[in-house]
Amino acid sequence: MAKQKISKKVAAAIINSLGAGVVPRVGLEYLAVGREKEMQSLLQNLNDIAEGVAAFRFLIGNYGCGKSFMLQLLRHRAIEQGFVVADADLSSERRLAGTNNEGLATYRELMSRLATKARPEGGALVSILEGWINKIQQEVAKETGMHPNDDGFDDRVETKIREVVQYIEDLVHGFDFGSVIIAYWRGYRSDDEQLKSAALRWLRGEYTTKTEAKAALGVRVIIDDDSWYDYIKLIAKFVAEIGYRGLLVLLDEAAQICQIPTTVTREKNYNRLLAIFNDTMQCKAEHLGVFVSGTTNFLEDPHRGLFADAAWRRRTKESSFVTKAKVQEFFGPVMRLYPLTEAEILTLLQRLVEIHALNFNYEQTLKIDDLKAFVQEIVNRLGAQALLTPGEIVRDLISVLNVLYQNSGISFDDLIHGGDFQPTVAGQDVDEDIAEFSL
Repeated sequence: MAKQKISKKVAAAIINSLGAGVVPRVGLEYLAVGREKEMQSLLQNLNDIAEGVAAFRFLIGNYGCGKSFMLQLLRHRAIEQGFVVADADLSSERRLAGTNNEGLATYRELMSRLATKARPEGGALVSILEGWINKIQQEVAKETGMHPNDDGFDDRVETKIREVVQYIEDLVHGFDFGSVIIAYWRGYRSDDEQLKSAALRWLRGEYTTKTEAKAALGVRVIIDDDSWYDYIKLIAKFVAEIGYRGLLVLLDEAAQICQIPTTVTREKNYNRLLAIFNDTMQCKAEHLGVFVSGTTNFLEDPHRGLFADAAWRRRTKESSFVTKAKVQEFFGPVMRLYPLTEAEILTLLQRLVEIHALNFNYEQTLKIDDLKAFVQEIVNRLGAQALLTPGEIVRDLISVLNVLYQNSGISFDDLIHGGDFQPTVAGQDVDEDIAEFSL
C-alpha cells in the first residue's frame, strides 16, 4: 500500500466516507482486500458483456460482508474499462414494480446516475449523446473533407445516426426510442434547446402522459412502471452500438423487497426480477449486466425470500455438490460473500492507518501489533459471539485515529484499553444501512 500513490483528494474522500459509514466512490482500489476470486469472476462477466452476452449475478451475504463495497468496486472497474454504469439503492420508494410508480422511480434513479469514464460521478446522458454526435461529425469530416457549416454536412451526419438507430428499431419499443434519439439530434443540429430538453425528459422517464409526449416529440408511448426494463435493454444495445462496451445496472439493498409487507406487491417485484433474470440468462438482452446485492434472508427466507417461490429456488439454490464439499462457487448466478479473515482485516486496517496519516499529513507510528491489540480489544468487549464486521471495525479505527490526531497527549494503548472505549456492533449503535457498507 505504501508504494501506491494516492492523492490527498482521494485520501480525504476515503476517510470522510468511511468515517460516516458509507462506501467511498473513489479510491476503492486501495481498500480491496481478500476478494480476488470474487472480483475475477465479476470481471469475467464484464468480458462476456462486452462480447454481446448478457449477465445476471446476485451478491448474497449478511450485513457487513461487503456487498455494497463489491458493487462499487465493480462499478469502478467497469467505468475504467469503457462501460456505461448505472446504480441505485432499492427502498420503499424505489422498487422493481409497485402501485405508485416505484419501478419507474428506480429507472429514473438509474438514468440520473448513468456514469462513464468521462462522467464517473453520474449524469452522463447528455455527454453520451453529444459525444456520439461529435464523433460522427468528425468521421463525416474525415471521410468527405467537408466542414460542419458546408451544405449537406448535417444530412450526412443524420444518415450515420439513422444507421445506428436502425439496429435498435426491431427491439420492443425500439422505434419510439429511435425516434427520440433522432429528435435529440435535430434539436442539437438546429440549436433547439426545447426539443433537446423534451428528448432528454422522455429518455429519463419524466413524461407522465402520452398526450404530452406526443405533442412534444411525436411519439405515442412513454416509459412507465410496466415498460421501464424494456428501455434498459434498449439503452444497453444503443450504448454498445455507439462505442461503449455495454451497460451495467447495479441494484443494492434488495433486502428491501423481502421487507415489503404486502404479499401481492412483494410477489410482483419478485416476478419482475424473474423476468429480468430470465431475459439476461437466456440472452434475450445484449451487452447488459444486472448485478443485485441482497442479504441471506432475501435469498433464503422460506416465506418472504426468493426461496419462497419454486421457480426462484430452482434457479438460485446451490448444487448439492457445492454444499456437500463445503466449497465456494464463484461462477453461478449466486455469489455468496463471506467475512474477511483476521489477516485480511489487519491488512485493511494497515492501509487505513496510512491513508489517514496521508490525509492529515502526519507521520504514522502504529504497528501491526497495535492493530492486533485493537481488534482483540473489540472482541474482548463485545464477546466472541458478537456480530463483528469490518464495517464497524473500520469506523471505530477511524474514530480512534481522529482522537489521537486531535489529542497529542493521549496514547493509543490508553485510548483502546480505557473504560470509555465502546466498540460499535452491527444492530446496536449503527443502523443496517451503515453496517452494510463494510468491506
